[in-house]
Amino acid sequence: MKNRKWMALALAAAMVGSLTACGGGSGTADTTAAAAAADTTAAPAADTTAAADAQAPAGDGTGLVYWSMWESTEPQGQVIKEAVDKFSADTGVAVDVQFKGRTGIREGLQPALDAGTNIDLFDEDIDRVNTTWGAYLMDLEELAKASDYDATANASLMEACREVGGGTLKSIPYQPNVFAFFYNKAIFEEAGVAAVPTTWAELDAACQKIKDAGYTPITCDDAYILCLFGYHMSRLNGYDKTSDIVKNNKWDDPSVMETAKAYADFAQKGYFSENIASNVFPAGQNQELALGTAAMYLNGSWLPNEVKNMAGDDFQWGCFSYPAVEGGTDGTEAANYGGQVLAINKNSQHAEDAFKLITYITKGEFDKKLSEESLGIPSDTTNSEWPVQLTDVKPVMESLKTRYPWAAGAEDNVDMTPIIKENMTKLCSGAITADEFVSNLQAAGK
Repeated sequence: MKNRKWMALALAAAMVGSLTACGGGSGTADTTAAAAAADTTAAPAADTTAAADAQAPAGDGTGLVYWSMWESTEPQGQVIKEAVDKFSADTGVAVDVQFKGRTGIREGLQPALDAGTNIDLFDEDIDRVNTTWGAYLMDLEELAKASDYDATANASLMEACREVGGGTLKSIPYQPNVFAFFYNKAIFEEAGVAAVPTTWAELDAACQKIKDAGYTPITCDDAYILCLFGYHMSRLNGYDKTSDIVKNNKWDDPSVMETAKAYADFAQKGYFSENIASNVFPAGQNQELALGTAAMYLNGSWLPNEVKNMAGDDFQWGCFSYPAVEGGTDGTEAANYGGQVLAINKNSQHAEDAFKLITYITKGEFDKKLSEESLGIPSDTTNSEWPVQLTDVKPVMESLKTRYPWAAGAEDNVDMTPIIKENMTKLCSGAITADEFVSNLQAAGK
């Protein structure tokens, strides 16, 4: 397997530039995650072609205007367009759906809302919608109650929406996702790793076996390396304390040194990709994990969809929650999970129609199709069949009790985000020691 995968490397490298992420991860884990602290470079340009396809003009107040984060060419965009068309055919309500892409909606939505642009509903990540754009959201509790929406909705995600909405429902989740370790089962089997690691010591032992078998145990890149830091810190402290440390530059806290030592130890043992210092997203997932040279990658459940053309149908996907650490506050029951959400502009004059459209997208036929076409997790609990690539994700998702925001606190101080990223990259590549890592953060945080 290893040799066959390597033969595909040259072809894969040529393909890297043309691939775009379809997952749109929790928070920022999509093709725009490397452009800023949590966004990659080169999100696709705004796509408004669907507006021309609308059945009738909607901007005149007689129909709905829907701004979407997806591209019309992505699986999600294609399924949403089908749902919109069926909704219009069934109800007679015209919908102007505008596929803005990640950059288009992140840069354009708030100025448009501030300018009074007629936008009835929009979608994006759960944290961005409810936190960054929270002031623009309509309370949806009465609309949800009137349609008994919660009856077949994912309870944990509805709870998460209410939590980030300040205790009330201001968005409806779809395309659920979870952030965890994804791994190549064939490599684990060849290396003699019989069970997924649940503790840091077990992860250490598994990495050694994988290295001895001739594979790279863990790969990562500039888009996700901060998550390694955030997860370990939150395993030790819980999210609230980790966030406080990061926000208030408390780099002398012992947990910072403990995290640094854990990763310095793994680096010294050769557990990380030799390209970790230079990997720019999506190099780690495309050229190492998908091609079978690296075994593990901390990423989101959108990953199998992003690399499906490179990994092939025979790739055996596994998933496990970030391991517990000795003496830690949180265990494997805690993770960043969420999804995209749909929200209604508080100034919309068509809230009931907008909520009906949301139901078309997130329930029944089109929720099922979204799952199938994008290798995603269904949000309607009556759609119980998950894509085979996500079989091992289901028990992880079902075991979660504690939700971390994106990066588990590592990006809660915008001034320190690039500093932590730079030094975490150096730490994992073996370029600096744990002491130097802590000293560098202390110096930058003064």
